[in-house]
Amino acid sequence: MADKKVTASAKAPQVMQVETNDFVDLVPETRQRAHSMEGFDDCYSDIVDYIIRCTHKIWDERDVGLIYTHYTHNCVLYGTMGTMYNREDVVRDTIQRLVSLPERRGLATSVIWNGDDKNGFYTSHLVTGTGRYTQNGHFGKANGRPFVSRTVADCMILRNKIYREWVVSDQMAIILQLGIDPHGYAEKIAASKLSQGLKSLDIGENGLMLGQYPVAEGVDTSIANNDLERKTLEMLHAIYNRKMFGEIRRNYAPTCMYHGPLMKELYGINAVTHQIIGLVGALPDAVYSPQHICSVPDIEGGTKVAVRWVMEGHHLGFGGLESFGDPTGKRVQVMGMSHFHFKDGKIVDEWTVYDELSMLVQIKLAQLADKPSAEEALA
Repeated sequence: MADKKVTASAKAPQVMQVETNDFVDLVPETRQRAHSMEGFDDCYSDIVDYIIRCTHKIWDERDVGLIYTHYTHNCVLYGTMGTMYNREDVVRDTIQRLVSLPERRGLATSVIWNGDDKNGFYTSHLVTGTGRYTQNGHFGKANGRPFVSRTVADCMILRNKIYREWVVSDQMAIILQLGIDPHGYAEKIAASKLSQGLKSLDIGENGLMLGQYPVAEGVDTSIANNDLERKTLEMLHAIYNRKMFGEIRRNYAPTCMYHGPLMKELYGINAVTHQIIGLVGALPDAVYSPQHICSVPDIEGGTKVAVRWVMEGHHLGFGGLESFGDPTGKRVQVMGMSHFHFKDGKIVDEWTVYDELSMLVQIKLAQLADKPSAEEALA
């Protein structure tokens, strides 16, 4: 009997998932390609391998020069403190962060993606960072204290190069664990921004209400790729824009877990509801605007959905943002990333990252901009 031929597609491994694999399994040496990866370096077997491996090489192995082969010269990187518009700025920023936190290690937690090598991939990469503050840097004098924080980086990638990236890092979690006064640190950053001629970090007026009309009942789901993504967008619109907080009870499992800013670990629907109302309470006129959504089946069952979003509003109320204090009325923009794990139609886990420090800097910057200059005061 002739040997049966096995097709290449039958042999090809599945695209890797991060959650249940050890690091050495995520960056194998001789793994067969699970994706068509035209234009990518030979070492990458699929898009998850790519984003995990190159991030590790650049940040943990300190091969910062790989940025030159993994980012385009005119890449745009959107961060919570500002935007970078070229590769050299990305190189310099990376080096400065390694100077300040030389012991930091980034532990891959989850990667949700879509796309292909013809039109480009999109990845949403959740990282848990750990380390100690052992070298003087932009946080001030080193004190050796440990920290742990979460970061999500969303990347658009074509032919081995990242050409657009959004990064949300929970810097407030770090400075609080290092024992740094958040108000003093935020004022220092705000004063630096003001000296550069900036009076705000936001990108535009919110549009929650036009005239006397209430918020729209429906939501634009054109960015969704399937029914679950459409359901997710409709749920988020109902919760954050229409203030229908009962949707949390209807969409989250009773045993849900919430992994949030400042390394919060919350359990149950009531805790999640309180957390979300706290954010909305501080910015009650804010518009929640999803910018991108993608999803993948999860090796632990169900599906994981990644949403990149922006909220814009004014600090008009009290809420869960404890460092803000009394309402200031200042405009605030929040860029955030959320990963939702759905099982049997319910959310069992949520990972959400936004940076409270960025929001506090925006308030301080607006307050500094309100103060008259010395020339104005003497006029």
